[in-house]
Amino acid sequence: MVNPTIERELHGYLNRMPAELQREVMNFARTLVTNGPSRKVSGNDLVRFAGTIDPSDAILMSQAIEEGCERVNPGDWQ
Repeated sequence: MVNPTIERELHGYLNRMPAELQREVMNFARTLVTNGPSRKVSGNDLVRFAGTIDPSDAILMSQAIEEGCERVNPGDWQ
């Protein structure tokens, strides 16, 4: 059942979006319905993966994160 308040607010946002963004919202909603609710994974479930990344790969990953995630692109949020 659709919550009328959420439906009105979502409809208002959709009305302000170009068609391409409306399609993205539709595809996202379809993905949520198709894949069902996401399953949360506990840390205990992930312990078995500890130490499986090669140390040199971990260093490269850390460097990429530092270089790529420290940037601000003001136009990305428009």
